[in-house]
Formats: sequence, structure tokens, C-alpha cells
Amino acid sequence: MDSDFGISRELSDLQKHRALYKPQLPPCLQGTAVRVEFGDATTASDASDAHSISRLFPHTYGQPLAHFLRATAQVPDAQIITEHPPVRAGVVFCGRQSPGGHNVIWGLHDAIKCHNPNSTLLGFVGGSEGLFAQKTLEITDDVLSSYKNQGGYDLLGRTKDQIRTTEQVNAALASCQALKLDALVIIGGVTSNTDAAQLAETFAEKNCPTKVVGVPVTLNGDLKNQFVETNVGFDTICKVNSQLISNVCTDALSAEKYYYFIRLMGRKASHVALECTLQSHPNMVILGEEVAASKLTLFDLTKQICDAVQARAEQDKYHGVILLPEGLIESIPEVYALLQEIHGLHGEGVSVDNISTQLSPWASALFEFLPPFIKRQLLLHPESDDSAQLSQIETEKLLAQLVETEMNKRLKEGTYKGKKFNGICHFFGYQARGSLPSKFDCDYAYVLGHICYHILAAGLNGYLATVTNLKNPVNKWRCGAAPITAMMTVKRWSRGPRAASIGKPAVNPATVDLKGKAYELLRQNAARFLMDDVYRNPGSLQFDGPGADAKTVTLCVEDQDYMGRIKKLQEYLDKVRNIVKPGCSQDILKAALSSMASVTDVLSVMSATSFGGQAPF
Repeated sequence: MDSDFGISRELSDLQKHRALYKPQLPPCLQGTAVRVEFGDATTASDASDAHSISRLFPHTYGQPLAHFLRATAQVPDAQIITEHPPVRAGVVFCGRQSPGGHNVIWGLHDAIKCHNPNSTLLGFVGGSEGLFAQKTLEITDDVLSSYKNQGGYDLLGRTKDQIRTTEQVNAALASCQALKLDALVIIGGVTSNTDAAQLAETFAEKNCPTKVVGVPVTLNGDLKNQFVETNVGFDTICKVNSQLISNVCTDALSAEKYYYFIRLMGRKASHVALECTLQSHPNMVILGEEVAASKLTLFDLTKQICDAVQARAEQDKYHGVILLPEGLIESIPEVYALLQEIHGLHGEGVSVDNISTQLSPWASALFEFLPPFIKRQLLLHPESDDSAQLSQIETEKLLAQLVETEMNKRLKEGTYKGKKFNGICHFFGYQARGSLPSKFDCDYAYVLGHICYHILAAGLNGYLATVTNLKNPVNKWRCGAAPITAMMTVKRWSRGPRAASIGKPAVNPATVDLKGKAYELLRQNAARFLMDDVYRNPGSLQFDGPGADAKTVTLCVEDQDYMGRIKKLQEYLDKVRNIVKPGCSQDILKAALSSMASVTDVLSVMSATSFGGQAPF
């Protein structure tokens, strides 16, 4: 074990106060009995992907949903598990740190020990590399004492490497077998849980008894689907960033002479930028999903911002705040295509110094147009998932420079008669992800840790721990588990001459829904935000008192609770079966047939048209 990990750390008075907070548990996780109800077999959200996914995941595709029930639930088919032999479980942090990750481990530890004190929880030190090397730390209450409700991943450390190659999968398999693990819990985002699904499939194929369980923890908020409403860490990240943004807004309003371009961490999707806009009300936000949908070019974006600056100047306003998601650069069509050429040349072994000489004529022209600092950043080697190193590409500086050039041009031509444009750039990325987790993230992560044990007790493999109805109090949360393969899609896109046009099944990042209620709320207020300076400061992160129980706007406005609706549908179907039985009247039978025929016709049309195309993300 590395001495840097798992050691007790010095805590401030606030940290000590937070360490005393005990997260709540919903009724379905209380007690020592595990009550589970299994639903129908799952399928792919897009029917056209079902064959590809089932072919690659024959052992773990099509498994049923699992719902964990409170003691008072009257469900005849529920399994009640009362015997809990000692288990050995391993847990590993994968991907980038996200506030609340430590509480997943705490919740898992408490659940394991509650059901059998002789059980053992091992943490893999150093992320996936520690998993491959069998470097472990036994998780005890003493070890956890200074990490409860604390930020970071420094209890165990992490790596962002994938568990993807044959060698890596075999190393993980060997570790689980050597350590005699009953379960391996993988804490991470879309990439990590895709890897978890692959491990689960391989373990099943190899008859390895270790069950693989995933937990949705990512600050990006992009592991969203019908089963997952939000991710651990997203609430905290958005609240911390929103306070920083609001402070900048106040500064802009005070000085009245600067435009602040703020780039926010969040990878390809713009969930963080959208949520922070709804919390802090900056003047503008440019979402990557809008840019991709409208095929806006660099010129279009520059003109859009310049027109806004000029409109504000006509009201004698020479300040403003503009938010940009870090994935914006990949959403601009011509830059995205340029990146694909560059990544293709990287894949062919072309050196960085020679890449610019081997670009196609149009790509070369765009590359030469860009400022030197952006050229260097675009030439960086892509991430392990073939995406650009988004945190290293200073899109905010690029746009600020282009806007300044255009505004100076308008000033010289006389089409703009205001004051000189002044831009200041910030990147809010690393400042928030080590924050103390919010009360919501503390509760959510701890509950997910408990669910992981329930999944293990139910003997499930290849599942993700889920909680729905999250916008309501904890005692109304619905806890369950969904097969990771049911969350998979197969991406189809055009990526230039050097890249394939169809991907492998994966848990792909969910982008901002441009038809969703959160985006509609933004559009309703966009003009007011732009011109009226209705800046809002939510203040610092609150743990007690007013604001402590506040949840993200995007979570509260969206009408979700998919798992609850699945259960409600099952109840209706059960009622139909009880009413329409052999011996019922002709009138009842005819009414049932007519109604069911109408319903199936409507659903058939909807299912055929719901997935007509996919965005190139």
C-alpha cells in the first residue's frame, strides 16, 4: 500500500463538523433484510442497437430491472433475503474525481458491515492501475473517519485509464480471482461504466464469481438516461461554480468595463454550463448542443457575441459575462472536422511537428487561420476515448480574441460607436471538483453505496446502482438497479476519411436535450439575461439552514422518475390481467382488446420514430 493513501488527515473545524453528518437512508434500504422485486427483461433504448449489444454482451444483455422495497411493501413476487454470509468486495475509483465519491465507499462499507460484521471491503489504491497490480487497502471505520463527507479521491487515489484492452481486462480478472472477491464496485462516469459492463460480461463468460457493479459518479452530469436522473458530484460542482460566476458577475457590474469569458469543465456535454446559467444568470451561454444542431461556425459565434456586445453598448453597457462549456470547441463543425484529421494523423504515427503539413487543403487553411496557442493545443494527443484534451484547449481565449478583432474592425469602420472592447478569460475546472460535497451529494452517494450491497446480495452482475425521484426528500427516493447494457447505444456518425462511421456499444455521454424543460427555461429567459443584468448570487455552498436542501434547477424542472413509472405501468398491467380473465364478460373482453390495440398502434409508431438520428458527439 502507498503510504500517501488512506492515512488520517488533518481537518479544519468545518471539515470536522461535516464528518459528523450522517446521511439519511430511504426506507427501502433500512433494516437487515434485502427486499427485491424483479421487473421485466430490459432492452436497448434504440431497437436498432439491440442486435449489436446482445451479440457483444450475450451473458448480461436483457436482464431485468431490480427494485428494492421497504418492509411495508406488499409485493407477492418480491424476494426477501435474510441470510447474509460474509462477503469480500473491492472498490475502485475510475476517471476524474468528483465530490461525494468517498461517501459511496462509506455507504458500501456500512451496508456490508451492517449485514455481516465479518465481511471485508478492499479499496484498490491508485485507481485502475492499483486494480491491475492488486494494491489494496482494507476499508475500516477508522480509515474512513477523516474522509466522510469530504471531497476528492485521496482516500484511494485514481487514474483515468480505461479498463478496455484484453491485457487490462485479464489483469482485473486475475486480481479479483486472486483476492477472492465476491464483488467489484467501479465508481465513475460513462467510460468507467462502459468498462464495468465489459468486465461483467467477461467475468460471466469466464465463470468468475465476482459480480461487477457500477456507480454513476461524474462531475460532468452526462451519465443521464431513463434510469439515471443525475450523477454524484454534479450538484456540488454547479453550486460551487455558480458562486464563482456570480462573484464575477458582481465584479463586471461594479467595474462596468470588462467582458468575462468563462469556460466550464464538463467534457463534451454542456450540462454544467446550462445549470450554472440557470443558477447565476450570466448575460450569455453558448451551449455546444446548440452550436452542433445549428451548425454554427467560428464566424457565426463571433458575430453572435459581437452583436450582443453592440446591442448592450447601445444601452451604455460595456460589461458582461459569457459562459462556454469546454466541449464547445468540438461542437463547431469545421474545428471538429479539423480535430478528426489531426487525431487520424496521430493514429498513423505522424509526429506533431509534421501534422500541419499533411492536412487536407481546407483543414490546412483553417489551421493557419487560428492563433498559435490554439494550434499547439489542437495538436495535443487525444484522450484514451479519442476525444480532444478539452481541458487544455482555451476556447475562451480564442473567442475573446476573435471578438476583440471584430469589434475593433467595426469601430474602425464606424459601424460600432461604443467604447473599446476589453475581454478577460477564466477557466473554472479544477477549482470545484475537490470541494466538500453538498448535502445532496453526501446523501446520494451514501445511498448508492448501500444499493451496491443490495445488488450483491441479490446476486446481480453488470448492474448500475440507481435512485429515482431524487427531487423529492430522501424518504421518497426509489432505489433500484438497472443493467448497464440497457443504457448502451451504438453511435453512428461521419468523422472524415480516416475514421469509422459506426462505434461499439457503449454508455455514451448524454447531451443537453434541446427539447427538454431545462433548455426551454433558458430560452424563455435568454433575452432578459442578455440585456437586463439580472445576475443572481446563490452564495457559498450551504450545509445547514436555508439553501442546504436546494437541488439543481435541471433536476427539479425535468419530469423524470422513470423507474417509478415502470412500476406504475406494471401495476396497471397486473390490474388488466386480474380483470380480463377467462370467464369475464364479452363486453369487458371487447373493451380490453379495443383499448390494447389502440395503445399498441400508438406505441409502435412512437418507438419507430423516436430514434431517427443521433448527434455527432
